[in-house]
Parts: sequence; C-alpha cells; structure tokens
Amino acid sequence: MSEFDKIIGYADIKAELIRFCDVLKNFKDYKRLGVEIPRGMLLHGEPGIGKTRLAKSFIEESKIKSFTIRKDKHSREFINHIRDIFDKAKEEEFAIVFLDDIDKFANEDEYHKDAEEYVVVQSCIDDCKDSNVFVLATANSIYFLPNSLMRAGRFNKVIQMTCPVGDDAKKIIKHFLSKKQVLGDIDIDDISSFMEGHSCAELEMVINEAGIYTVFDKRAKIEQRDIIKACMRLIFDAPESVEYIDSNILKKVAVHESGHAVISEILESGSVNLISICGYSNTSGGITSVRKPDDYNFSVLAQENEIIRSLGGKAAIEMIYGTFDLGCEGDLHKAFDLVTTFVDNYCAYGFNAFERGTSSQYLLESKDRKVAEQMDRYYRKSKQIIAENREFFDAMVQELLKEKTLTKKQIRSIRDSVVIRD
Repeated sequence: MSEFDKIIGYADIKAELIRFCDVLKNFKDYKRLGVEIPRGMLLHGEPGIGKTRLAKSFIEESKIKSFTIRKDKHSREFINHIRDIFDKAKEEEFAIVFLDDIDKFANEDEYHKDAEEYVVVQSCIDDCKDSNVFVLATANSIYFLPNSLMRAGRFNKVIQMTCPVGDDAKKIIKHFLSKKQVLGDIDIDDISSFMEGHSCAELEMVINEAGIYTVFDKRAKIEQRDIIKACMRLIFDAPESVEYIDSNILKKVAVHESGHAVISEILESGSVNLISICGYSNTSGGITSVRKPDDYNFSVLAQENEIIRSLGGKAAIEMIYGTFDLGCEGDLHKAFDLVTTFVDNYCAYGFNAFERGTSSQYLLESKDRKVAEQMDRYYRKSKQIIAENREFFDAMVQELLKEKTLTKKQIRSIRDSVVIRD
C-alpha cells in the first residue's frame, strides 16, 4: 500500500505528489532523458487541512533521507540551524529538506519580505544546485513570503490546498465517525452538506464534541442531533443557550430565516444546507447555511440570486409584521456590496455610473441612484417569491418553530409536501 493511500481525498494533489515522488526515486532514469531534477515544492493552505501529513507521506513514500526544519529556536540560532541542516543534506547522495510552516520562519509583513531567515533559505537552496537536495515546504499563507523565494528554480511547484468538499468531505467525516460508537441512522449526506468546506481538524473536533454531548447525557452512541449541536457550537459559532428566549422573538427569527431559506430553495433547489433558530449565547439571531454553486464567481445569475436571497429576511418580516426588520443590517450590507459591484465595476446597467478617481458629482449621484433602483428591483423580486410560495413559507416557519433546526433532508421534505411556483 502506498503512503498516499492512507490519505483520504485530495486525489489531484496526490497525483502531483506521486509524480514528483517518482522523479526523486528514479532520478537516474529521468537524468538519462536530460530531465533536470526539480529543486523544490511548496504546499500551502489554511491550517488543519493536512499539509504536513501529506508532506510526511511524500517523504515516507520516497524513502529518501530527510531533514526537518521548524521555527523552534531564536532568530540567530535558528539561522545557523538552517545552514547546518542544508550542509548535512548536501553530504547525502540524495536528501529532502522539509521546511515545515515556512511562513512562520520570520515575522514580516507585505512591505518587509526581506527577513534574514528567508534570505538564508534562498541562499541555501541556491547552494544546493550541484547537489541532489530536494526542498519540500508547507505554509498556511504565502502572502508574506518574498517573491524571490517563490520563483521557479527554487520552488518548481506551488500547490494550493483547500478545505474538503463534496465526496472528500463525506469520506473524511465517515472516517472520523468510524472511530466512534454511532447510531446507524446518521445521514452522512445530510450532515456533510453543512460540515463541508471546513478543515479536517475542524471536522474531527466536531465529531469529538458530539461524543462529549453523548457521554454527558449518559447515552451509549452518538446521534445526528449531537453532531448538529456540535456543528452549531464549533462551525457556526453559535453555542446553544440554556436561557429562556421569548416565543415572540423566536417567531420573528423563524420568519426572517424562512424568508432567506424559501427564496434560496425557489431560486436554487437544494441549496439550503441547514436553518436554525436555536437560542444562542449572547444573541437571539438565527442561521441559514447555503451552499453557493461552484460557478458562483463566474455566474451573473448566481450572484443575482445571492442578492435576492439576502433580502429575503427583511422582505418576510415586512410582509408578516408590516414593519421594517431590525435584524437585517448584515444582509443589507451584503446585497448593497454586490449591487454596487455590478453598477460600478462591471457597468451592468450602463456606462453612466462608472466611478473613476476624477468622477464628477453628477456621476457619483447617478451611481447612487442606479444602486438604489436595482436594490428596489431585487427587493420586489424577494417579496414576489415569498408571496407566490406562501404555502411553502408558512410550512417552513411552522416546522422551524417546532424543530428549531432543520437539515437539508427535512427542508426537502417540506418542499415536496407543498406546491412550488418558481
């Protein structure tokens, strides 16, 4: 079994690593063809997604002697340590120098990327050009790393890793659940819909937190409700409160969140992962978790849907209570930002609102009018969707008040029980 087979998911990245690993293991074959041995590779991405684990698998699979450098010494001592490690690596027939969390080697900002630690690393890599030394590095962020260090010839391959989604997320969640005692009715598809997009470390922490709730309640096996409760605390930063919350407040929250959810489901069926009005510490707000389509950044329709969905909470409160919504400030900022981008950056509604550094007062006022006009248009669309799907909306509010939290599967069941007008 390959060391990479022990890693769940990341198929594309593992394919890259396997190819590079083959070059190192069979470098004589590649040299006969005139292929230059790659100098280095860097894996970067947010913490907890398995960069170091993948790097170690690469080292183990290559079966090449390795040397690891981590920032565990003071600056001057650390600089000497870097030089010593590279000198030792050059003495080997073939060696890997692993720079773990290279972005932690120095505390620099974007305007001061010339820290001595990075200068020394660059120098050491260059000094190895006549030696068979391969440099493998990991970083949470490459933003503050000097461009000279990142260039080809030092790191031939820079690979970005992202949090697991889709099937990868499901496989990782299944793996963590397999280590626990769980009831058989846990729906992996259901829970993965609102757990995906988070690091492996976060997913593991959620499953462990669910186990804590189970044992505390004197139960033998983890249930889906435990996982949902753990997600609310650790993923959505919404720990359940034991304090009483007035039913009238909960009803308003349910109306607001149902406005978001119903509009989202009408515009993009199956887009709502979870909706909740549980009482949370320090807030009486709710949560609607929506998965955006993969082409969101390239789709006008998807971004317009986001605007209409964002205005759904305000629209619902106004339609049901006949007053404006006091809990929609964040939603309005999101909608206004998107519409302003349409008007200004893309000239989506004409060229007479394009803002430049020397724009006239008339043009600035024209831009503001355009934004307000489009916001009114999208808001009317939000109200229209709710009005035309009032049965769906009312059913969502009632079920949400009853269950407090609804998952994708439950939302689909509500949708299937009513007539939809899209």
